[in-house]
Amino acid sequence: MTISSSLNAGVAGLTANASKLSSISDNIANSATYGYKRVETDFHSMVMSNSGGTYTAGGVRATSQRVVDQSGSLVSTSNATDMAVRGRGFLPVAETSDIEAGNGAPQMQLITTGSFRTDANGYLVTETGLVLLGWPASTDGTVPVYPRDTSDGLEPVQINVNQFSGEPTTRVSLGLNLPATETYSTASGDPLNLSVEYYDNLGVSETIDINFTPVLLASGASNTWRMEITDSATGGTLIGEYELVFDDSRSSGGTLLSVTTLSGGAYDPSSGSFVANVASGPIEVSIGNIGENDGITQLSDSFAPLNISKDGSPVGNMTSVEIDENGFVHAYFDTGITRTIYQVPLVDLPNPNGLIALDNQVYIPSPESGSYFLWNAADGPTGDIVSYAREESTTDVASELTNLIQTQRAYSSNAKVIQTVDEMLQETTNIKR
Repeated sequence: MTISSSLNAGVAGLTANASKLSSISDNIANSATYGYKRVETDFHSMVMSNSGGTYTAGGVRATSQRVVDQSGSLVSTSNATDMAVRGRGFLPVAETSDIEAGNGAPQMQLITTGSFRTDANGYLVTETGLVLLGWPASTDGTVPVYPRDTSDGLEPVQINVNQFSGEPTTRVSLGLNLPATETYSTASGDPLNLSVEYYDNLGVSETIDINFTPVLLASGASNTWRMEITDSATGGTLIGEYELVFDDSRSSGGTLLSVTTLSGGAYDPSSGSFVANVASGPIEVSIGNIGENDGITQLSDSFAPLNISKDGSPVGNMTSVEIDENGFVHAYFDTGITRTIYQVPLVDLPNPNGLIALDNQVYIPSPESGSYFLWNAADGPTGDIVSYAREESTTDVASELTNLIQTQRAYSSNAKVIQTVDEMLQETTNIKR
């Protein structure tokens, strides 16, 4: 039995080293494949029970495992939608065929890097037909709360490059100076006019017209102005009237002393603003806080609109799309606005090495990998997402070539053992009675 066990051990050695040679050749062949995770082959001895002073060879067996949790180096690219995960986590994707079939939610698959570009339907797709998945954002750019232990809320990321978008104005800040000399009793009392553009809900340009009329006394300076606001969208209808009184003390001269609401939205001293109800809805108008010079002031003898700012934008065309480190997909428009349209989560599992590997560096969960959870990128245990980047293969060619030499020697040695056993068996068969 000992000679036969030696033959069996040699054959097991050939088989095990052949398996290792296969993994080495696969690793070297994919040394330039983006996102490839190298395969490790380990040997394990098999021990037979021995008795009576004889030894029976048990042989060896080989096991192979793909080291999915090992990350490759990142290289820069020129495509904004090239992505790589830096650290722990996976990008959720689905097969294009699943999306086009429309048979319910597509099966979520996992990758660590991908070069995505829009297809004919606007989906972000890799050259191998993988569609990026994400949570769609609301019209205001916020992402609703989705379940994190299921992929049901994920949708294919679709970019409409012909999309138009505009944002209505909801806030206006007035930073200007009124001339103190215009409140003198000897002044003309002529109103000062200011027009501020805003955008309605349809992206149409309208104006808020503001008239500042000084209040004159019989003598001295009143330091008081009457501010009237009209809306061009309703033919100049009066939507607010306020009395502004300015401080003339040494420590706070030129700042607001009091604001009295005569009509329209009430002035809020805590925020330094009031609400003007234009035709398209309410707009918060900030004029500054009492005692502060952060809004309207009254100094010197010049009318100076110093800082008039507002939000909102006219209708514009989408020009580009980028994905930030937190997985938010931002659409950029030629009007200068940016809108969040999707959020791409990162999928994490307790045992990434237990994932089932498919073609094209794609993985799917298995019982060995554990249950997955969808995290915000750069949150929890996950890393972040790097755009303009791809992840290189984890294969180290120098190490693989070294392992190749060792495997070749081991294979030859096992073959020599088989040859030696064969010769010994031949000698046994030559023994004559």
